[in-house]
Amino acid sequence: MTQRHLLRGPLAALLLLAALALGGCATGTGDGSGTGEKAGTGSAGSAGDTADRLEPLEGPAPAPALPVTVDSADGVEITVDSAERIIPLSGSIAEIVYTLGLGERVVGRDVTATFEEAADLPVVTRGHEVSAESVLSLHPDVVLIESTTGPAEAIDQIRGAGVPVVVFEAAKELDDVATRITAVAGALGVPDAGDALNDRTGQRIAAVRAGLPSGGDRPRVAFLYLRGTASVYLIGGAESGASSLIEAAGGIDAGKESGLTKDFTPITSEALVTAAPDVILVMTKGLDSVGGVDGLLEIPGIAETPAGADRRIADIQDGVLLNYGPRTDEVLADLTAQIHATGDAA
Repeated sequence: MTQRHLLRGPLAALLLLAALALGGCATGTGDGSGTGEKAGTGSAGSAGDTADRLEPLEGPAPAPALPVTVDSADGVEITVDSAERIIPLSGSIAEIVYTLGLGERVVGRDVTATFEEAADLPVVTRGHEVSAESVLSLHPDVVLIESTTGPAEAIDQIRGAGVPVVVFEAAKELDDVATRITAVAGALGVPDAGDALNDRTGQRIAAVRAGLPSGGDRPRVAFLYLRGTASVYLIGGAESGASSLIEAAGGIDAGKESGLTKDFTPITSEALVTAAPDVILVMTKGLDSVGGVDGLLEIPGIAETPAGADRRIADIQDGVLLNYGPRTDEVLADLTAQIHATGDAA
């Protein structure tokens, strides 16, 4: 994957960087052990808190009403004639498909579908790049991808074999949740299930937002992307994909507020001083990859921030943080609890 692909969206950047560190992100324990503290504590938080499972809609699985013709995000009209064998090539889209009640129809996955229900499915990506041969070997009726999914040659090869490939815009904020659910449900011929899932998800997100702490200062939260084994240390800016969550949780995106306009920028002491975060937000495996909280504080400049001095670190599971889907209410509740918790200077 080239630098051009890296700039196509925040999730594409994270996927490429994770591929660079493949295998290294599992060096930690998943719960902050060895650091003397446990960082993530919410329902969608650190590995080991709760099972990484989905909650499909109640009732019998919906029956797709097909064929349907939909506008793919790449400007192509796609007709889906069957959805007996589905391959969603992003964890976020896979989560929606399963939660709609269509999980038994999914026959393959990419590496970002980390929830338990998908664990036994064959992986059809090499690193984070799609293998057209692997996809086609599973004889899918329809393939669902993000606008950042690549390489383009693989997608063209799948379409060239006559398989409908529906492209969805990458999700970047809370407002994208309902749009994506509607689009995925529509492409699979289950619009009523999409409406039901939107109702449930919207109500749950609204309930979390209604319970936000009132009064007091809003904490400044810096989103850091870490892969210690590859020496990748980045701070998120306005396009990182985390701003909407941080702001909805009652915080201020410190990277965005300090003037970082791109998705991610290499961490420097100067950038950290300018951002001056009260809380640092990281993905759980990223935190593990640097040796937990103690290792994080050894990265130049981290210990000198208010967050570093108070050891205020929030971590959210990699597979859900930026998904903007049916579990976003859990992510928002977890993030809210963590960034408004008092620091532990021990």
